Amino acid sequence: MRKLPTFLLSTTLTALLASCGQQDAPVPVDTQPASANMTSEKQMTESEKANALFETIFMEGVMRSPMFQSFLGIKKDQDKWDDLSEERALQNLQVTKDDLAKVNQIDASMLDAQTKVSLDIMKLNLEQEIADFKWRFHNYPLNQMFGIHSQVPSLLINQHTITDLADAEAYISRLEKVAPLFDQVIDGINTRAEKGIIAPKFVYPYVISDSENIVQGAPFTEGDDSTLLADFSNKLTQLDLDDLKRDELIKRAKDALRSSVKPGFEKLIAAVKVIQSKADDRDGAWKLPDGEAFFNNALARTTSTSLTAKEIHQIGLDEVARIHDEMKLIKDKVGFKDDLAAFFEFMRNDVQFYYPESEQGKQQYLTEATQLINTMKSRLDELFIVKPKADLTVKAVESFREKSAGKAFYQSPSLDGTRPGIYYANLYRMSDMPTYQMEALAYHEGIPGHHMQRAIALELEGLPKFRKFSSFTAYTEGWGLYSEFLPKEIGMYSDPYSDFGRLAMELWRACRLVVDTGIHAMKWDREKGIEYYVTNTPNPQPDAVKMVERHIVMPSQATAYKIGMLKILELRTKAETIMGDKFDIREFHEVVLKNGPVPLSVLSQYIDDYIASK
Repeated sequence: MRKLPTFLLSTTLTALLASCGQQDAPVPVDTQPASANMTSEKQMTESEKANALFETIFMEGVMRSPMFQSFLGIKKDQDKWDDLSEERALQNLQVTKDDLAKVNQIDASMLDAQTKVSLDIMKLNLEQEIADFKWRFHNYPLNQMFGIHSQVPSLLINQHTITDLADAEAYISRLEKVAPLFDQVIDGINTRAEKGIIAPKFVYPYVISDSENIVQGAPFTEGDDSTLLADFSNKLTQLDLDDLKRDELIKRAKDALRSSVKPGFEKLIAAVKVIQSKADDRDGAWKLPDGEAFFNNALARTTSTSLTAKEIHQIGLDEVARIHDEMKLIKDKVGFKDDLAAFFEFMRNDVQFYYPESEQGKQQYLTEATQLINTMKSRLDELFIVKPKADLTVKAVESFREKSAGKAFYQSPSLDGTRPGIYYANLYRMSDMPTYQMEALAYHEGIPGHHMQRAIALELEGLPKFRKFSSFTAYTEGWGLYSEFLPKEIGMYSDPYSDFGRLAMELWRACRLVVDTGIHAMKWDREKGIEYYVTNTPNPQPDAVKMVERHIVMPSQATAYKIGMLKILELRTKAETIMGDKFDIREFHEVVLKNGPVPLSVLSQYIDDYIASK
């Protein structure tokens, strides 16, 4: 089976599914390609033929990925995992080349404007996937951010619903196939090790700890049910089963946990420990084979620009200086007499900015975050024409992965909006979640940020599915960061400390430009990156540690936020300047959002067309 094309995922399928947290039933999508519903090819326009091909390419990719099927609510292969072997990767490459050959036969001159854009994006996606095949080993598939060790339990718990007996049987079947799946992963990390692609030392304790957590509890050890057994048993309560059948299913699940899950995780842990013994403390992509070329390519993919590492580094330095100046104004406004560094220390440590390390404190955070989002919902008509139909909910990151997961993230709703989007807040350590940043964080991950952009993209009519599921990181994360700034223009951030929090979040993203390029292009070590964050931001040191470690295992990814935001602001300023009184912020946002995720160059063309139309 061919894996889902990489352009359909936010970073990788592993990263996407590792962040999934929704436990409600996924809503199935139509598994038939669009061409199956056409009565006669002769009756189809060239644009209809092109979109039918795009749909076929997308759905064939989906149907070769049982794991992504689960994410979409398709149950055809829900008793299987993806094939992660090198043999399959080579087959995937050939399918992608075949797809590109078909796409290249389309006559662009015969297409309508929107389909022409779809053609350009499809070609770009396929060409990049082919070109990037040579870099397929230039990553760390097991790390503190994502990996099969956390992806397997996350998918089973959050995506594999059980609504009938067949679903339960498929769950057990997946448990039985964990060991062979992990064998493929072990082959992959060993191949990387032979090529000199080994994650730095700090990565391995996270992977080992998260893996060991899964095989704790019954039936592995004494005590309460393990995470997976508890999940399976709880889901069975939703079925109308007699006690005998329920006991039989639980027994089979326990057998699978003992015979496949436990030895699979133990073998994976042992393999990780062997590679750990070979690891060193070199952190940057520069250490990898042909590392400079790899990182330059990664920057181009992430930002969808031709900016060099040196240019991005300098943009970051300039933005840090600008934001520091704005922060000084707030410092003076609240009457703080010392310098900015002392103000940062005050914001890091004063108890008024942190909820207690207790269940009550965690619930207080979730309640207030929900209130912030609800307030913003009531103001959307001032900024947007179309709003998402899907609802948004706020949840804490689950306990089994909260120690290593990021500070916050978003999960998209189902295609029809009946399963809500989720803003996840990581409340493992409340001292890492200052209340003065709560407002900006809610706007970024929720509304008007990722939920507005991603939910609207899924609900768009007339776009092929691959456009809805494509992700151009600079566009997506640029919109998220822009969405932190946008509410200020309608009077949000009335508390100067919350406005400081907004600037602190933007400053964090500016520092990312400096540190990401510093580590991967300029040979900064982990400690220098941490020091830069601690010196230049008010965030606590654990934030800095997590972020630098994220840079190290995801080269270039964190540069997308500020580069994307700056482009959106640049395009908005251009439209305001040229259009004058004819400029409507609601229309501008409509143009940005109504075409789904696109490269920044395509977004620029959309805005130019909008300006010309007025």
